[in-house]
Amino acid sequence: MLYNYYMKKPILWLSAALVISCFSYRAFAQMTVVKVEGTKIYLDTSEEKNTPTQGSTFKVILSSETLTNPKTGKNLGEVYQYSPLGTITEVQPLYAIGELKDTKKIAVGQQAVLEVIKPAAVAEPAAVKQETPTSSRAKTVYKPIEQTVISLTEADVTAVGAKNIITLGENNQVWVLSRAADETLKTEMTYTLPADKKGLAVSAAPVKEGLAQIFVAVYATDRTKITTLVLENKNGTLENTDTLSYFVKELGCGADKKVWGQRPFVLGTAPGNASEIVFEKNKFATGGTTFNTRHNWLAGLNYYPVEKADADNLILTAANGELRMMLANGKRAESKDLFGSTPLRMQYKQEILKFYPSLQAFGTPGQATLVAVENGTKLGLLSKTFGQYQNGKVHFLNYQKGRLQVTDTVELEGVLYDTACTDTAILTAETLTDGTSAIVEILK
Repeated sequence: MLYNYYMKKPILWLSAALVISCFSYRAFAQMTVVKVEGTKIYLDTSEEKNTPTQGSTFKVILSSETLTNPKTGKNLGEVYQYSPLGTITEVQPLYAIGELKDTKKIAVGQQAVLEVIKPAAVAEPAAVKQETPTSSRAKTVYKPIEQTVISLTEADVTAVGAKNIITLGENNQVWVLSRAADETLKTEMTYTLPADKKGLAVSAAPVKEGLAQIFVAVYATDRTKITTLVLENKNGTLENTDTLSYFVKELGCGADKKVWGQRPFVLGTAPGNASEIVFEKNKFATGGTTFNTRHNWLAGLNYYPVEKADADNLILTAANGELRMMLANGKRAESKDLFGSTPLRMQYKQEILKFYPSLQAFGTPGQATLVAVENGTKLGLLSKTFGQYQNGKVHFLNYQKGRLQVTDTVELEGVLYDTACTDTAILTAETLTDGTSAIVEILK
């Protein structure tokens, strides 16, 4: 009897350990393989609570089998067959890239689990650099509105000369606001996007005669198509009067503002050249004026004679976060500062697209001023999670000695998703920790 007890006990322990091992990986949110490229495996980490870091190891589940007690029929859990260990080599906000020597048995749609989460390296204290003096630019901060503003602009929507502020919220609502007393904003009109659409950016200009039209760039919630809704004021109500089959964004300031469209989408995700939106033969269309975006989205980009009066300078936010300007001689000028941090990201097909805050340009050609946004991040992390961002800065830059140099900085309390340019000011919205947004006008 004593023999049987001690013989059975290890078996019970072994069975318990087997069941625990069967469920141990299931305690983690599994990552889905979304792309296999040579020895590289792209993993969707958007639902992974235990965020992988560079150097973490993982396994891909190749197959599974339900373990059943043949006598009792009791389900004891799943037994998994795994790939050899892989190593995470790169971590992005919504996905990670891992290296695995043999990927022959790896396919899109399979699940992967973390084996070891390597602690994130502690950043060395940053070198002390000279602080930018506090800006003396005058600014107006309006009282917060109950909306997380991800894009905004100014145009005459309710009446000629109204200079309405138009906002696009994370809640998929478009608001038309007017300035009221005591630095408050009054809601004049609203429009809610269809449930199968997600807003990306809002623009507004009188492309056709009369009051301004509002252009809301959206993508389908199935992540396969980008379009733009045209909204117009019809007797005091915003109505969707047209849908354009391309991405639309405004460039320019105030009365000089133009609305541009990008079509077609090259290779499924990269956008094409930009063409001005016009209203001809009773419909909106892309006109004759075109410029080469070099397959960059109109968000985080501008086209302005910064270098000299007759230059066609393309200025953009590069993938590494630098500002980059294409010079007339074919070379380029860059900023030494990074401006690419932004909470606005979207998954389009199998790619993660970063929609950087709009990049503004104004002033005398050849002596122009650029305006870019920088969001500070907690612990140096870049994440789609709003809470990882602390506060935003609006930088003013000039082209000096072959480089884009910061000449002035306005620090704000909230996170900045976007900017716009009016005749007299730079318009932005600082989103505060409670999800509300304060519209800010910074005089040029």
